[in-house]
Amino acid sequence: MHLKKTSFLLLLAVQFMAMTVPVFAQEQTPVSIQVDLSKTKAPMKPIWAWFGYDEPNYTYMKDGKKLLTEISQLSKVPVYVRAHSLLVTGDGTAALKWGSTNAYTEDANGNPIYDWTIVDKIFDTYIERGMKPIAQIGFMPEALSSHPTPYRHYWKPGDNYYDIYTGWAYPPKDYNKWAELVYQWVKHSVAKYGQKEVESWYWELWNEPNIGYWKGTTEEYIKLYDYSADAVKRALPTAKVGGPEVTGPDWDKSATFLKTFLDHVTKGKNYVTGKTGSPIDFITYHAKGAPKIVNGHVQMNMGTQLRDIDKGFEIVASYPTLKKLPIIIGESDPEGCAACSEDLHPQNAYRNGTMYSSYTAASFARKYELAEARGVNLLGAVSWSFEFEDQAWFRGFRDLATNGVDKPVLNVFRMFGMMEGNRVEVKQNLAYDFKKVRDQSVREAADINALASKGTNSAGVMVWNYHDDNVSAPDATVEISVKGLPTGKVALLHYRIDKENSNAYEVWKTMGSPKQPTAEQIAILEKAGQLQLLTSPEWITPKNGETQIKMKLPRQGVSFLHFKW
Repeated sequence: MHLKKTSFLLLLAVQFMAMTVPVFAQEQTPVSIQVDLSKTKAPMKPIWAWFGYDEPNYTYMKDGKKLLTEISQLSKVPVYVRAHSLLVTGDGTAALKWGSTNAYTEDANGNPIYDWTIVDKIFDTYIERGMKPIAQIGFMPEALSSHPTPYRHYWKPGDNYYDIYTGWAYPPKDYNKWAELVYQWVKHSVAKYGQKEVESWYWELWNEPNIGYWKGTTEEYIKLYDYSADAVKRALPTAKVGGPEVTGPDWDKSATFLKTFLDHVTKGKNYVTGKTGSPIDFITYHAKGAPKIVNGHVQMNMGTQLRDIDKGFEIVASYPTLKKLPIIIGESDPEGCAACSEDLHPQNAYRNGTMYSSYTAASFARKYELAEARGVNLLGAVSWSFEFEDQAWFRGFRDLATNGVDKPVLNVFRMFGMMEGNRVEVKQNLAYDFKKVRDQSVREAADINALASKGTNSAGVMVWNYHDDNVSAPDATVEISVKGLPTGKVALLHYRIDKENSNAYEVWKTMGSPKQPTAEQIAILEKAGQLQLLTSPEWITPKNGETQIKMKLPRQGVSFLHFKW
């Protein structure tokens, strides 16, 4: 009886497998994407060509210079760079979440001493590469701080994050001395770099003044802004000045700070002139996602970041006189702590591999759409990700390179660098539009979509297969129709970021994850970190201006189709 029952169950199992195996073996329903190069949407503004970091002294160190060179080379337009602590007192020693320039000290009688040596060294590094600074006016020099002790912090991953907020975060004890410092800095910059160059910079006040970065009140920040903006404009009336660089406005306290600031610059009494309003040439705030560990894997939350962005757009759009001002999202990232390493913060395990790169592709595409929907002028979105000098290989900081070796995410920016001209129409047969990603993030099907542009002699189509959950999944079949190509032969180059391509992290792991790679291994890793072609370049002949491309795109993979004629 037992044997008969067992045989019967086995037979049922075989029949069940016979019914189910073909289902799994069947090819997934292809994702259809239609690109029409003849249907222009808007200029392909290089909102991605903006980067930033906490540690300004990394700028001119060996790996800092190397990475800045690579970033400058990937873009046809000048890249803007934002760094903290440009006025902090100290000897220029670099450390995590710390930097200093010693730009301002005082003699025994309290007279100002200005020293632009380190600030110039930082800006020289940018200018030499055709880059431009977002000149952050901050933080408070020790001699001007109303609460200078303790001044220097020694934070490291694992420490309490709030330990970083020391004497540099306080209001000045003398607003006139502060204003003179700002005035002298701008005047010096014009004398050194020329008026035309400095006119192309963005002068901004402080960073995240609605949290511990500013130990004063909202009103004290506004007062500091008035003194700073007046000083900038006195030194160079055509200079561009703005703020307030608050944290994500989807948080009600941040939104309140931003609105209070915008109310002041539009209709408040200026602390310096006594007149109504303050100079403002651009508006800044931040937007961050919120990854976490769910069932043993990383789950991203792109929706959180997009809601921050959208709320900021909504607030700016509510001010008729400010609606068309440029908006710079001064930090726009998957989460909020670049220096919090993966080993101590496992939710940051997205950073070394392709999840960071696919997230970046999918999120930047939605930034364009959110700005269009609100009718605002998005100028740039700063990726707060650079490099951390002399740290363990692939430790999992939010950076673009590790020990001079590029991570997969940098290759998405290389793809963006090949997109020019105008953004064009993209349609696809999945349910994710920018509103659904904003409201729900990507928790159901994968977000498989594209961003496309057309220049004078080229076109680019970036295609991604993104999901918030970093779990394995079958490759997607993607069918792409591209219309509006010229007649005759067109060159097609297909670039790819996935586990096997443009991915130094996977190569490093196959080496056994060496803590001290040899010179030969480093050379291999450097090559693996570059953007790579999936297939050999080919000539195609579009039929009536249209071509069809079918590909398998792995989960968290990004493809870039570059057409040239």
